Amino acid sequence: MILDAHSMSLAVLERSTYVRFSVLALSSIFFLVDPFAALPTFLAVTAGADKQRQRRMAWKASLTALVVLSAFAIAGQYIFRMFGITLPAFEIAGGVILLLIGLDMLEAKRSPTQESTEETTEAQAKDDAGIVPLGIPMLAGPGAITSVMVLVGQAKTQWQMVAILTSILITAAICYLVLGNSDKVARGLGETGVRILVRIMGLLLVALAVQYFVNGLVDLGVIAKP
Repeated sequence: MILDAHSMSLAVLERSTYVRFSVLALSSIFFLVDPFAALPTFLAVTAGADKQRQRRMAWKASLTALVVLSAFAIAGQYIFRMFGITLPAFEIAGGVILLLIGLDMLEAKRSPTQESTEETTEAQAKDDAGIVPLGIPMLAGPGAITSVMVLVGQAKTQWQMVAILTSILITAAICYLVLGNSDKVARGLGETGVRILVRIMGLLLVALAVQYFVNGLVDLGVIAKP
């Protein structure tokens, strides 16, 4: 009976629209922000800095990502209407961007779409690079913003907007924990561990990108809904 009750509760959760949308929102935003892939850049930027300064920069970067992504989430519907952008168009464009980022992540490297060599060099030369370029565009880059905008376009109810904003908050908190303890995380995972983690996230991101692309084609009526 206990096993049956447990299986039944899992089945209910799997069918729950709220749970499915919340998992989609958190996974897509987190994979795009990806604080683990930003670790090497963060360590290079904060090389020689004391622990307090490292945590201050991690706090500024995470807070910047939180503010930027939340702003796009709140203003997303207005942006769609202002520029006359349809959700299918954004889903297809977003799928292409996420696919490019995901393919780079499969090679365990940071995508130029998220950060360029020039931005990394600029960050190393700055006394405080917490807001720019660590916060934006390294954490809250084009891919993360696009993912938030697509989710906002799909949101039909208030609870879905709450799920998106909560996912952004959770992602920003994880970013602070990872970057604020970058030395410990880097030692714990090791270079190989970070690469494996980035590749796994890249694989999931590629699948998510294809799903966005398919959703856009379905919404346009080009293909039938699977």
